[in-house]
Amino acid sequence: MSEMTRVALDAMGGDNAPGEMVKGAVEAVKKRKDIKVLLTGREEVLKQELSAYTYPQEQIEIVHAEEVIETAEPPVAAIRTKKDSSLVTALKLVKRGEADAFVSAGNSGAVLAGGQILVGKIKGVERAPLAPLIPTAKGVALLIDCGANVDARPSHLVQFAQMGSIYMEHIVGKKNPRVGIVNIGAEEEKGNALVKETFPLLKACKDINFVGSVEAREIPAGEVDVVVCEAFVGNVILKLYEGVGGTLIHKIKASMMTSLRSKIGALLVKPALKATLKDFDASQYGGAPLLGLKGLVVKTHGNSTSKEVCTSIIQCVSFKEQQINEKIQEAIGRPEDAKAVTG
Repeated sequence: MSEMTRVALDAMGGDNAPGEMVKGAVEAVKKRKDIKVLLTGREEVLKQELSAYTYPQEQIEIVHAEEVIETAEPPVAAIRTKKDSSLVTALKLVKRGEADAFVSAGNSGAVLAGGQILVGKIKGVERAPLAPLIPTAKGVALLIDCGANVDARPSHLVQFAQMGSIYMEHIVGKKNPRVGIVNIGAEEEKGNALVKETFPLLKACKDINFVGSVEAREIPAGEVDVVVCEAFVGNVILKLYEGVGGTLIHKIKASMMTSLRSKIGALLVKPALKATLKDFDASQYGGAPLLGLKGLVVKTHGNSTSKEVCTSIIQCVSFKEQQINEKIQEAIGRPEDAKAVTG
């Protein structure tokens, strides 16, 4: 049997907590015998939720935490004042080495701040980016950064490219992943000051496969495997991606119900359409890891269901097995990389 991966789950965080969090934990331990979930939150509430399920009890443990950090609370203040919250308690388990990973659908700012303050960055990492996988016509791409660093510098983006390449190669299995920087045109001289300054640094970085600029319309086509940008741009891309995808699916379903002929046609194409839509279902890829930390911190959508929670928990096993943190430490710490990053 493989070594057990211990995942601290913020069971009180998210729009659907604690119900969907607990259900996701149960689904994860039923699928994998090498996972132990540490549910952090109000013990009596979590016991009540768990009572509805049959599961291997040795794989789920409740760690009591009385407080809850709400979605609208100021992140840093919440981390510092609510030390007995489910979110802080779970992060501290990772910090102390009592858990290998942390998963939460709660307050995004608190997850980002707590990850960097409590778990801490790997030595040499300047900023920790949030990096979700997004579906493309050729599989998936890593969008880095999508929400953690809205005022990034060129050296930060170079490190994002390095960390993203490591993640895509060892977690997704994409050899020599293509790296592109988000731009408003293909030409090197285009873009804002940040992109123009970063472009030559990425070209000079020898341990990534930099292919140049990538325009937003090329991202869904899968033209690159690692999409590099600062968090403001990344977050806009991610939200537009989700919005267009949801709207398109809704429109397709509605149009198929307009007449008897379209309903018959819908029955004929349903299997193929279902398979296609599944490929573009972001929930199957789990949460977004905050790369560059001393421990694994994963942020899932605030409205995550048990399916996304389960997938996020299971993805922590691959992260641990592939020793991503160690590989990032090795890459960022090498003298030649440091020179490339600083320019």
